[in-house]
Amino acid sequence: MSEPLRIVIAEDNYLVREGLRRLLEDSGQITVLACVGTATELLDAVRRLSPDAVLTDIRMPPTHQMEGIEAAHTIRATHPGIGVVVLSQHTDESYALALFKNGSAGLGYLLKDRVGDLDDLVHALTEVRGGGSVIDPEIVDTLVRRRSRGATSPVAALSPRELDVLRQMALGKTNSGIEEALYLSSSTVEKHVNSIFTKLSLPDTGVHRRVAAVLTFLQSTPG
Repeated sequence: MSEPLRIVIAEDNYLVREGLRRLLEDSGQITVLACVGTATELLDAVRRLSPDAVLTDIRMPPTHQMEGIEAAHTIRATHPGIGVVVLSQHTDESYALALFKNGSAGLGYLLKDRVGDLDDLVHALTEVRGGGSVIDPEIVDTLVRRRSRGATSPVAALSPRELDVLRQMALGKTNSGIEEALYLSSSTVEKHVNSIFTKLSLPDTGVHRRVAAVLTFLQSTPG
């Protein structure tokens, strides 16, 4: 059995913070090193404890704006081996794009509704720890809908099933994970993945790079 993932939680609401701590520790896959309520305390805990990953709210004192995103950028710049998952109540894609503005490696953006699914939460923390990326499928849907409005957008050329595969890719799923989630054969998933990258003019450079490449494309395409 692998060693538990060591994390720090940052959330200004005490009840939510403690609920997250108990939920994750009860899984047996996570060790919570510290729970803090501000971005300043988060950065201090990261410096002192060197966790594997961080789970942080997007808004914290003092301004309750984007302290979690700013802290994530600082952590990734100063401790590139530490992954960060940002939790948000906002489906507005601008927050996700702000998080990923310098790249998506080691970063995750999940809606707080996802907290109820322990497997998704643990998967996200594990993925970012390894340098991967996780994006909430609802955010991907919002981005895809907005980008697909233009008739000339390559996203508009994707079939419904290719969009399903794209959403699974955004969750950091490997091809085998996509097969299981969508009940598809290995050859069918491979065909869809290759078709997506061909239509988007993006090279298939591996599971972690795939999310970054798709995000980069979505960010750079006019809405």
